[in-house]
Amino acid sequence: MGRLIGFLLTVLALLLVGFFLIYNHLVTLRNRYRNAYAQIDVQLLRRHDLVPNLVETARSYLQHERATLEAVIAARSAAVGASQHASAQPGSAAAMAALGQAEATLGGALGRLLAVVEQYPDLKADATMARLSEELASTENRLAFARQAYNDAVMSYNTALELFPNVIVAGSMGFRGAGFFELDDTTVRALPQVSL
Repeated sequence: MGRLIGFLLTVLALLLVGFFLIYNHLVTLRNRYRNAYAQIDVQLLRRHDLVPNLVETARSYLQHERATLEAVIAARSAAVGASQHASAQPGSAAAMAALGQAEATLGGALGRLLAVVEQYPDLKADATMARLSEELASTENRLAFARQAYNDAVMSYNTALELFPNVIVAGSMGFRGAGFFELDDTTVRALPQVSL
C-alpha cells in the first residue's frame, strides 16, 4: 500500500510540475506578443506624429486641395483612436482588426496626399517636406518589421495554446488566442511611395 501511495504522489508531483511548466511557457509567449505589440505601438505613434507636420507643410502649397488634407487629418484621428484601443487590449482580434482598418484608411489618405504632392514641384522640392517624406517612408519600413515580429509572436502563442496538453492548461487558466495585425493586399499597395 505504501508503494502505491508513493507512486501516486510521484505521478501527482510530475503532473503539477508539468502544469507549472506549461503555464509559465504560455505566460512567456503571451508576454512576447504583448512586447511585440508595444514595438508596433511605438512606430504607430511616430507615424501619427508625422502626419500633422506633413499636413502643415503641405497646407500652404495646397490651398485648393483642402479635401485631401482634411481626409488625412480625419484618417489620422481614427487611427490614433484605434491604436489607443488596441494598446489597451493587445492581441484582441476585434481591436487588431479595427486597427488594421484604421491604418489602411490612413495609409490610403497618405498615399493620395503624396500623389498630390508629386503634382506640385515647389512642394516636392521643399526641404521640410522631403525630410518628412523620408521619415514617413522609414517609419513605414519599421512598422512593417514590427508588424511581422508581432504576427510571428502571436503565431507562436496561438500554436502553443492549441497543442496537447497545453490546451488543457490554457483552457483551465483562461488563456485566449491573440489576433494578428493584418493589412489586406490593397492596403499594402496603397501605402505611400515616396520618391525624392
